[in-house]
Amino acid sequence: MIIVKLNGGLGNQLFQYAAARTLSILHQTELKFDTTVFDEHKLRRYRLSPFLIQEAFATPEEIAKVLRVRRNWAARLASHLVEGLTPYYRRSLFAEAHLGPYDRNILKTPRDVYLDGYWQSEKYFAACADMLRKELTVRLDQDPQSREVAARVLHTQSVSIHVRRADYVADAATYHTHGTCSRDYYDQCVCLIAERVKDPHFFVFADDFAWARKNLQFKHPTTFVTHNGAARDYEDLRLISTCKHHIIANSSFSWWGAWLNNNPAKIVFAPLRWLNDPRYDTRDLLPESWIRV
Repeated sequence: MIIVKLNGGLGNQLFQYAAARTLSILHQTELKFDTTVFDEHKLRRYRLSPFLIQEAFATPEEIAKVLRVRRNWAARLASHLVEGLTPYYRRSLFAEAHLGPYDRNILKTPRDVYLDGYWQSEKYFAACADMLRKELTVRLDQDPQSREVAARVLHTQSVSIHVRRADYVADAATYHTHGTCSRDYYDQCVCLIAERVKDPHFFVFADDFAWARKNLQFKHPTTFVTHNGAARDYEDLRLISTCKHHIIANSSFSWWGAWLNNNPAKIVFAPLRWLNDPRYDTRDLLPESWIRV
């Protein structure tokens, strides 16, 4: 059994699901979710239920069994120390050391393993990309407003623009790690898109529409998609993925909106610097065909 720890917002949970689902297929074993982190951190919650995924939740007993939890504290400490010296094919826990490049050792893990990390690289699930695009289809019907936006997206040279600011700027430590995409970044990307795409129509998705309306003013047709909000993030993701091209923020949410677009001719612009903190290595985060600006 593969058990994956789900953590963070929708974009992070999609990375965690994709890596774990792929590993479960390669190992021909079942996949279950550990969502207990959301019991403690109330700012986030489980967000995968709207999708056509293989959904199953691990019980405390199953988690303990896979992790080989010892009741005695001394035995637990000894087990934790030994785990780091254990060959990958015998490890009960495979934890991402830090947000960094693709770790091919994940393929050496056994059939029963607990995954703890973010796994932010297409390389973790490229082998199952077509299947994942089907499973990560929203199963819920669209509301009338979203259907109207989707119709415009389909009948124009649609380009999604995603703005991620709210939680990045609200907390100093978060801002220090992530940073935000500047107005200059979006202006430059729009100019580059206009050179490649005739009559582009920009569809703006944001968590800070006050900033977006003030700073994203283009000579091209622009639609601000404001009606969904955080509670319907999956609907914004579906609309983004329906667009023909993308300008993404340094956000796993818009990363997935662009990736789920299966148009082979899509153009994706992404920030050259994904994180402010130089300790993180994001060399494998963006697919090779995406353009860093």
